[in-house]
Amino acid sequence: QVQLVESGGGLVQAGGSLRLSCAASGSIFSINAMGWFRQAPGKEREFVARIRRGDSSTHYTDSVKGRFTISRDNAKNTVYLQMNSLKPEDTAIYYCAASRQPILPARPEYWGQGTQVTVSS
Repeated sequence: QVQLVESGGGLVQAGGSLRLSCAASGSIFSINAMGWFRQAPGKEREFVARIRRGDSSTHYTDSVKGRFTISRDNAKNTVYLQMNSLKPEDTAIYYCAASRQPILPARPEYWGQGTQVTVSS
């Protein structure tokens, strides 16, 4: 099993920045891809960003390109999401996810508990 614990959410004004962290523990040797999803009130959960273990290649949803950056620290078994130029529409619960598959799928096997990000206008 893999456990994921997110941190770093909070309240920020539009245009501000936050950095989310996701610490992985357990059978982390089996994990090949990690990433972030988010769910806004009344909306379905959506993909935000992902990173591969092998080559650290990344992919983002269009709405966050140029504003968000996903990265990883293998020594700390931690993945980060640096969020800049935040907008009110970025308000959501952000979930860390991990998968044994080489590319993070739409339904990863492992999820964190989520961390709230609120962007005020």
